[in-house]
Amino acid sequence: MGIKVGISACLLGEQVRYNGGHKRSRYLQDVLSKYFDYTPLCPEMGIGLGVPRQPIRLITTSGNNETGIEAALSDDNDVRFTQQLKDYAKQQATQLSDASGYIFMQKSPSCGYTRVKLYHENGNPLEVSQGIYAAELDRLLPLMPKEEAGRLSDAMIRENFITRVMAYHDWQNNVAYQLTPQALLDFHVRYKYLLMAHHIQSYQSLGKMLSNLKAKPLGEIAMDYITEFMGALKHIANRKKNTNVLQHLQGYLKNDLDKDEKQEMLDLVNQYRTGLVPIVVPLTLLNHHIKKHTDDDNYLRKQKYLNPHPYELGLRNAI
Repeated sequence: MGIKVGISACLLGEQVRYNGGHKRSRYLQDVLSKYFDYTPLCPEMGIGLGVPRQPIRLITTSGNNETGIEAALSDDNDVRFTQQLKDYAKQQATQLSDASGYIFMQKSPSCGYTRVKLYHENGNPLEVSQGIYAAELDRLLPLMPKEEAGRLSDAMIRENFITRVMAYHDWQNNVAYQLTPQALLDFHVRYKYLLMAHHIQSYQSLGKMLSNLKAKPLGEIAMDYITEFMGALKHIANRKKNTNVLQHLQGYLKNDLDKDEKQEMLDLVNQYRTGLVPIVVPLTLLNHHIKKHTDDDNYLRKQKYLNPHPYELGLRNAI
């Protein structure tokens, strides 16, 4: 059984778009489906619109891109579907409460997660907004990682999203459903260096948060923790931050490596820092040394930073 992930149905080849077509993604269907158990949804079909159907668009009646946004027929502003789409999102949020992620179809006035075209009532283009369904689902399930299919073609965004899905799934299974002080502390131990790579400020503040688990009820601390944790992982782990983490982890092995091994490790980290090799190169050697010189229950072996997602996906081969 894979990790439960919501997805726009058209991305799996379902012919649910307004023109009767689909937007099948080979990567999502042929690769990630080995790890994700998809829940395909189409909000426009879900609220009773048929196939084919007249297209809808986002309009604003207030001249403000932040408020007053409506979903209306492209050729009739008076026919609107805003509330139906929001109600459908509320309905699906209950069904997706145990999901670990969601992949949206880009540019859709219902499903688009980032840059959806927004129009004035007279048809003049304004700026961009979120699709009505996607925005409401984001409000209702703020912790759940979400991304658009089109943006997943970027290697760093793809790696970041899948890292977040895997981490959130870990939280759901090993902390949220059986919350104890030890489960919370163990989770933090596993993700310390992944946090450092993504957002060092949260790495520091979350450690302080867990230093006194009697300050507030455990449930409140856990919610504060995972809210900041998931926000921290949205920050991209760039070369500078990854280099810092690699150097920290290498430091734990300073008494185990001989002179040549230390120099080889330093050289590979520097080659990664300067962009000559992807991060998988120094990480592979680092993992080798950790397995060679530490026991199974060693602190280093627990670090999710070393293997935050299935190695077979090759996500770190391109970053």
